[in-house]
Amino acid sequence: MAVSKRQLYDFIRARPLAVLATACANGAPEAALVGVAVSEDLELIFDTTDATRKYPNLKRDPRIAFVFGGDGEETLQYEGVADEPAGAELARLKEIYFAAFPDGVTRQDWPGLTYFRVRPKWLRFSSYYRPRRVDEITFP
Repeated sequence: MAVSKRQLYDFIRARPLAVLATACANGAPEAALVGVAVSEDLELIFDTTDATRKYPNLKRDPRIAFVFGGDGEETLQYEGVADEPAGAELARLKEIYFAAFPDGVTRQDWPGLTYFRVRPKWLRFSSYYRPRRVDEITFP
């Protein structure tokens, strides 16, 4: 039985910290632990400043990967494409983000702060409980 969209949403929501991976200019991997909120469409939302390594990486190459887990025997690998939403779309996503991270409201005025949204392209949910289970989902 394949994992449902709702199960994936609940899994991510219960784990607001994730490791993200981007590629730097020379192609080397870079990773960071970030606070991530999720929409019901499995979009991820996080904030960062233009002083971080991830910011220029994502401006140059918007492909991004995350890993959620760290407790128990279940993990979620998430690959997607990031963008910087604006206008009404940004307002909608910030509501989701602030519901998960109320302290984010106070960071809005930080110099160079921006919000990235990530849309899923590929997910792999792995459960190492018996029976072992691995579900992969590809998005158009």
